[in-house]
Amino acid sequence: MVSIIETKDKWMEIVEDMDNHDFYHTYDYHTISKKEGEQPILFLYTENEYKIAIPFLKRAIAGTPYHDLTSVYGYAGPITKNINQTFNNQKFITNFKNWLEEEGIISVFSRLHPYFDYQNTLLSGIGEQPVLGKVVNIDLTQNLEEQRREYGKSTKNRTNKCRRLCTVKLAETDEEINTFIDIYYENMDRLEANKDYYFSRQYFFDFLKCTDFKTDILLVNHVEDTTTVAASMFVKTGNMVQFHLSGSKTDYLSIAPANLFLDEMRIRATEEGYTYFNLGGGLGSKEDSLFNFKASFSKNHKEFAVWKYIANQTVYDDLSHKTAKTNTDFFPLYRAN
Repeated sequence: MVSIIETKDKWMEIVEDMDNHDFYHTYDYHTISKKEGEQPILFLYTENEYKIAIPFLKRAIAGTPYHDLTSVYGYAGPITKNINQTFNNQKFITNFKNWLEEEGIISVFSRLHPYFDYQNTLLSGIGEQPVLGKVVNIDLTQNLEEQRREYGKSTKNRTNKCRRLCTVKLAETDEEINTFIDIYYENMDRLEANKDYYFSRQYFFDFLKCTDFKTDILLVNHVEDTTTVAASMFVKTGNMVQFHLSGSKTDYLSIAPANLFLDEMRIRATEEGYTYFNLGGGLGSKEDSLFNFKASFSKNHKEFAVWKYIANQTVYDDLSHKTAKTNTDFFPLYRAN
């Protein structure tokens, strides 16, 4: 049976009933993430004791009667109940395809969650799930010393040095939250980031008001001049901590303050009983300098994949032929511009 959920209470009742979920699957995160013209929906499939839920942002395709489905920024993908590697997905696929056809949906794109099992089992035979790269996990089930032994030598030394120069505190006031936002914007300017990463100031305050998950902002303060030199937002859901958005002040990069807020959250999250601390991967999932920085904290890496499915090849090709092919890897191709 297929149901489409659009209300918060029902959405979260389903999500919290699943074997696993992360903040990327929540109603609150979809609500603050949606852009103009995007509609958050939760697809629910039920078959005996099995349940499959997939959150999407549904978008109209301009100038056509059609729609497509995409996922929020981060790791979404399907979440399940009672699914294992023996699950036969044929009925699910049939029901999902029928629903797509009824709704006039041309393509489906979702970023899959690197820590959740059986996604390949579930999606086998419906589109493709290419692996784009790796993400870095700190295993919080290890004790603090075991975790720290995985640090690279330079990371260990720079973290120790920064601890002598700085303290870490939780942002609690509006002024402290605005300080974090200012540092985040400075960081984005320095990296010449895509405009999509320039979330509005209100977005951050709305994020902190979300009740479907818990958000901590850690501030790194220089002892000598009392300046906040770096800050980061971490999101806690279930047994997971996600390293979400962060920044360091350009004038203080030499003391590596980012090392300190990661080290501090690792300690706090371990003491609070979490299992996974996901640092994410490189820019565009590449094994670049950002990935290497994160990998210097842990050798525990997991594969990050996406899901691409063309539901109506004829219409997809027709729409794509009208699009200047500026990037043949872009999906869906008709949105390449």
